[in-house]
Amino acid sequence: MAALTAVRSSSKLLTGFSAAYRGLIHGSGLAGASVRPRLPLQPRWYAVSHLSVQERIENKRKAALVGGGQTRIEAQHKRGKLTARERVELLLDSGTFVEYDTFVEHRCSDFGMEADQNKFPGDSVVTGQGRINGRLVYVFSQDFTVFGGSLSGAHAQKICKIMDQALLVGAPVIGLNDSGGARIQEGVESLAGYADIFLRNVMASGVVPQISLIMGPCAGGAVYSPALTDFTFMVKDTSYLFITGPDVVKSVTNEDVTQEELGGAKTHTAVSGVAHRAFENDIDALLNLREFFNFLPLSNKDSAPVIECQDPSERLVPGLDTIVPFENTKAYDMLDIVRGIVDEREFFEIMPNYAKNIVVGFARMNGRTVGIVGNQPKVASGCLDINSSVKGARFVRFCDAFNIPIITFVDVPGFLPGTAQEYGGIIRHGAKLLFAFAEATVPKITVITRKAYGGAYDVMSSKHLRGDVNYAWPSAEVAVMGAKGAVQIIFRGKENQAEAEAEYVEKFANPFPAAVRGFVDDIIQPSTTRRRICRDLEVLASKQQNNPWKKHANIPL
Repeated sequence: MAALTAVRSSSKLLTGFSAAYRGLIHGSGLAGASVRPRLPLQPRWYAVSHLSVQERIENKRKAALVGGGQTRIEAQHKRGKLTARERVELLLDSGTFVEYDTFVEHRCSDFGMEADQNKFPGDSVVTGQGRINGRLVYVFSQDFTVFGGSLSGAHAQKICKIMDQALLVGAPVIGLNDSGGARIQEGVESLAGYADIFLRNVMASGVVPQISLIMGPCAGGAVYSPALTDFTFMVKDTSYLFITGPDVVKSVTNEDVTQEELGGAKTHTAVSGVAHRAFENDIDALLNLREFFNFLPLSNKDSAPVIECQDPSERLVPGLDTIVPFENTKAYDMLDIVRGIVDEREFFEIMPNYAKNIVVGFARMNGRTVGIVGNQPKVASGCLDINSSVKGARFVRFCDAFNIPIITFVDVPGFLPGTAQEYGGIIRHGAKLLFAFAEATVPKITVITRKAYGGAYDVMSSKHLRGDVNYAWPSAEVAVMGAKGAVQIIFRGKENQAEAEAEYVEKFANPFPAAVRGFVDDIIQPSTTRRRICRDLEVLASKQQNNPWKKHANIPL
């Protein structure tokens, strides 16, 4: 991918950014005395006033470009990080960024903050709108070179302004987070600013896509804004998310823990599930974010994006005919099926390192964005558990909110048994995935590749949950449970259990019991799956379905 190629030269790009900004500063006159342009002779009173205002405007703009100053910019680069403005320029199409509130400054007058040296045009955040591949997006980028990117009342006001306008016009919001937290000098005004942002996160939820990219520290109350957005990405080794830092943890619980262990990218992408994906460095993250943005509609009023497709929709995939092992206890990789079916084998996986027993992500079918959900037989045999249910439910609800069709690949032997799951609330959490699929009104296509046992069969976008098209492969087994367990219950204490098991397999361990009842629409050859799904998506593009009116549903949180 283009993103991966660009990452290999990330160090050169960082050097280039640094040189470019030094050139900008020297060229702008900040490094030395500026030369005033000669103006036409005009009345003295007018010329003096005009020059004074014009100079102040230009000087403020130049000062805004360098944030906290060249020394702090160089310190940022030494940490392997880009500055706030460099990040915006790399994320957006060249020349499309329109900045808002360049002249805004903080209003604090306590603790010496009113001094001129503590006033920075634009304060500690860069905000505005631009284009990614020609499509409108609103962006804010916190500037760590100004007071550590801390949030002031003015900082919050700038972010709220672009979020309000994004809602007004129907465009996504991307936040590039790099902040030390609330600005202590401003006290409660800073806390009020966070609450103002949180409110807008909630109001925008399900209306426009919201993406957070954590590119530095994000601590305390600040973490709740990324948590309220649709997707949270992190940068390895330089980004941190935690409510309380290591020092507070040590004083309260006497635990010794590093920033990385407590709230680093590995922790949140593999253990907590707070973040959806992590990238190697700033450049890798921003280029991947550009790619990811292409899958999303601009708002809930837009349909899923469609691009020109060079991969034939009628393409057969012969390898799928033999991908499922003959022995139903043998594992295979669901990602091989997904990549074989989607356009150009391109699949943007979400949360690849968390709850690996379920696979979710975005792909395209005949150029149209689709959401993919699939059980992963390689991990825990594809059983549903607490984490996988929550992961799947959140993804399904995002797709439904933004008109993205959902394709589900099913190979699930049931819910994971055990006291840890029961005590942890698997009943409540498993119901979230069921709720999400049942509630969804977007086109839903389901393919049962092998096992579909018990309640997990119902949950995984079955026909009973308003699945639009449900297919089974010849290897599919739709039953209450596996043959061996069923026989032990039905024929307990009887002889010839081997014969009974063979009889049960013959009767139930195949797709026919579901097919004769209309619970699957067809039993298809695996190699034709791509062709069938592309045709179905074309038919379902005009689908219209509404749920009964309600203020809001009460999903079992």
